[in-house]
Amino acid sequence: MSLYLPCDSLARAVGADEVALALASPDLQRTSSRGLYWLEPLLEVDTPQGRIGFGPLTAADVPSVLDALQGEPSAHPLALGLVEELPYLKTQQRLLFARAGITRPLSLDDYRAHGGFEGLNRAVTIGGDETATAVFDSGLRGRGGAAFPAGIKWRTVRATQAAQKYIVCNADEGDSGTFADRMLMEGDPFLLIEGMAIAGITVGASYGYIYVRSEYPQAVATLREALDIARANGYLGANVGGSGLAFDMEVRVGAGAYICGEETALLDSLEGKRGIVRAKPPIPALKGLFGLPTLVHNVLTLASVPLILAKGAQFYRDYGMGRSLGTMPFQLAGNIRHGGLVERAFGLTLRELVEGYGGGTASGRPLKAAQVGGPLGAWVPPADFDTPLDYEAFAGIGAMLGHGGVVVADDSLDMAHMARFALQFCAEESCGKCTPCRIGSTRGVEVIDRMLAAPDQSGRDEQAIILKDLCDTMQYGSLCALGGMAPFPVVSALKHFPADFGLQSSEADQ
Repeated sequence: MSLYLPCDSLARAVGADEVALALASPDLQRTSSRGLYWLEPLLEVDTPQGRIGFGPLTAADVPSVLDALQGEPSAHPLALGLVEELPYLKTQQRLLFARAGITRPLSLDDYRAHGGFEGLNRAVTIGGDETATAVFDSGLRGRGGAAFPAGIKWRTVRATQAAQKYIVCNADEGDSGTFADRMLMEGDPFLLIEGMAIAGITVGASYGYIYVRSEYPQAVATLREALDIARANGYLGANVGGSGLAFDMEVRVGAGAYICGEETALLDSLEGKRGIVRAKPPIPALKGLFGLPTLVHNVLTLASVPLILAKGAQFYRDYGMGRSLGTMPFQLAGNIRHGGLVERAFGLTLRELVEGYGGGTASGRPLKAAQVGGPLGAWVPPADFDTPLDYEAFAGIGAMLGHGGVVVADDSLDMAHMARFALQFCAEESCGKCTPCRIGSTRGVEVIDRMLAAPDQSGRDEQAIILKDLCDTMQYGSLCALGGMAPFPVVSALKHFPADFGLQSSEADQ
């Protein structure tokens, strides 16, 4: 009887290693996580009907579970039935995370048995021009927040003449409530490696870097071991997948600076410098790492490429809506009953995600808002929850999808304090290069403090007008998205929750 238990760092944090020790079974396999985090540690057991689950387990539950497996498993109080039939999982459309919870992270046999390296083989067969065209035709857009068409970047780097080019993976996942990059790097590292190898041989880059945040030690260790395995099996090195082309890569660890999630600050950090945002142009595709053409994507973007090559551009385009094509791994966190990863095609609504999958607030109190897109994302009130999760639709309500993180709050959250936090966060994390971000964020904190301390309504209204003007300056005058987006949570909080600032109406709209 085969047993499966995740080795994901979140599962381990809530006791998966202790459960494994209690099981003490030679039939136990440590797999990636399904992303059903409220059920971790989640033990799965093979049956003729499929895998059944038990969770969330503690080590103390193990003896009773083992006893139940000898009789009627469904009678156990922690029995979940067939895992694939759980509503949370059954209704998802998993492309990127198709192997999540099924394969062992460092098993090349598992990866290949579930479609691994089919995309690389296809890319080798059709050549660089057709591969770049497939990425372009798929409609894949960057999953890091800006949603820039990936195919345009590929064609630009491919067409640029240089003796050396680079592939850089931005794995500096620093947004609050996000964990999809970490899950993929820890649980399916060969997928990222395959995506980067395809990119390398397509655009003519011979070397790549995965820039991982220092807070992800397990991801770093897993990636480094996976690179050794891939190299030993001919998927990296002088003859990638039999292509006759060379590509290799390494992992670099960041030092915890949020600004290094911005692509040009990341490139400075890779060069051994302090991470400071560069002015553009020139763009990294023309003059990036060490002044050479560089293709920069985040984890989810590069990991989407193998499927596009294996299944075809049209297969990928069949998911999504409008210009937002494919699927997105949304991450539910904060005050949420069922926190975890939900991969769905663009187009489901925020309400379906938060209430349908998430089950509402963990506290049981009414929903107040959800912050979508990280600490600099807008606060979206329930009145806008029926907005489709689509890049353009969210831009239409003054919000953004970003990396797909959704942090849920109930009606006890004070939005004035959250607006202040956003500006304080920006002040602390700013690289300091441009005045609107460096000075504006600090002045913004002071304005909110004056607003909250004002003795009367007119004083608060006056400070609200000043704050809106300051946010305009930051949004349109900052050099990068850190200063440019810090106003999003501030302006949205002012607009939708003026009472939290002591305002009778929103001065942010005036």
